[in-house]
Amino acid sequence: MAEETKKTTVKKTSTAKAAAPKAEIVEAPKAEAPKAEKKVAKKGAGNKVSAIQPRLKTKYENEVRKALMEKYNYSSTMQIPGLAKIVVNIGCGDATQDGKRLEEAVSELTQITGQKPIITKAKKSIASFKLREGQEIGCKVTLRGVRMWDFYDKLVSIALPRVRDFRGVSKNAFDGRGNYTLGIKEQLIFPEIDYDKVQKVRGMDIVIVTTARTDEEAFTLLDLMGMPFHR
Repeated sequence: MAEETKKTTVKKTSTAKAAAPKAEIVEAPKAEAPKAEKKVAKKGAGNKVSAIQPRLKTKYENEVRKALMEKYNYSSTMQIPGLAKIVVNIGCGDATQDGKRLEEAVSELTQITGQKPIITKAKKSIASFKLREGQEIGCKVTLRGVRMWDFYDKLVSIALPRVRDFRGVSKNAFDGRGNYTLGIKEQLIFPEIDYDKVQKVRGMDIVIVTTARTDEEAFTLLDLMGMPFHR
């Protein structure tokens, strides 16, 4: 009888539990993080580098283009020549014997142009120069956009006038396709180079690539933009 009473009690308890309504758990609403407002960039607003237009580019757009149009009577403004890019190259032949020379050239070219150069390697082996194919022998930088305009302005306004006994650059250094090549004998003419820290005086080649179709048009373009040609 006692066992039956226990079983009856257990059944009643389980029945009571099953019949009891479950309490609903109401979750508090989650606080939504404030959404960041999207800033709409204004038309014509560039990055910090290009926010201020280079002085020489302003002169090109306001004066040089008009002068070229009047002189050559282009049928379209798209035919007016301009600067495409500037390539600065330093050959470092002594890097085959001392690797620090190449590091110095890379550091100096970075200071001058404001852009990290790439390393150039030998395309073929030359036994007389103890040169192996693929060996690092120089560095170069290709400048476009704002850095190109800034470098050209610095070249014609500051660097070239600092050359000893400077009488102007040659008019005969065009390649027949509107591109101009200029050779510099020493890197000391650039204001970024500290004379006391220079281990070796080295030269460089500067190639100014334009969109001109002829050398005559390229000469007029560079002349109007301040290139000090020999008269």
